[in-house]
Amino acid sequence: MKIAVSGKGGTGKTTIAALILRYLLKKNDKPILAVDADPNANFGDALGVKVDSTVGKVLDTFLKDKENLPTGIVKESLIDSKLSEILVEEKGFDLLSMGQGEGPGCYCYPNTVIRNYIEKLASNYKHVVIDNEAGMEHISRRTNGSLDVLLLVSDPSLKGIRTCKKLEDLVGELGLNIKKTYLLINRVVHETPSQVLEEVKKLNLNLLKIIPEDEQIIDYELRGVPILNLEESSPSVTKIKEALAWILP
Repeated sequence: MKIAVSGKGGTGKTTIAALILRYLLKKNDKPILAVDADPNANFGDALGVKVDSTVGKVLDTFLKDKENLPTGIVKESLIDSKLSEILVEEKGFDLLSMGQGEGPGCYCYPNTVIRNYIEKLASNYKHVVIDNEAGMEHISRRTNGSLDVLLLVSDPSLKGIRTCKKLEDLVGELGLNIKKTYLLINRVVHETPSQVLEEVKKLNLNLLKIIPEDEQIIDYELRGVPILNLEESSPSVTKIKEALAWILP
């Protein structure tokens, strides 16, 4: 199953993606491919994984050096080889970080290679968890645009909810093949404002779960402890378990 998490910055989508990975690991539902598709590249930090290189760096290097490559070298095989080198292997999951990139130069060919590489790579895993950037273009460009589940993450604000609606609309505009789309309202203190819930209903968003502000997560982030180490008593862990038990077979 391929699951992507998206939403505006500051809503905790990377934390949600890490919690999903934690849930799957605890269930022994592996192997899992984690994809950090956010240029800010924080997924590795949340997972306690050191990332030395990214897809963006591989692309930039390829474009700079392609004119100097010896004749006879198959460029697609070269890119595949370099991408394999930056795949970080961990116990139960591997991490691929997209990173920055797409400076001057045409990225059409290497993006096609990356799309093919990720699809071939994903076929080796039981689940793929993608921490996506705020837009949907990354999914459209660098995968085949097909997802089983898209989780849109918002904070308890009207702006956050409306951003999620725009993202949902963008899915249709880009023609992405996404089977199910759900909304998660994250970082709720006490209770979700009634105006926010009314907006969710008005925009016809599919609300899956409301997740409370979690002091354990705040503490772990301050101490640099990976989200994967969160205790079972964590309110966020409990809510993500409930959400995933509903949407996963």
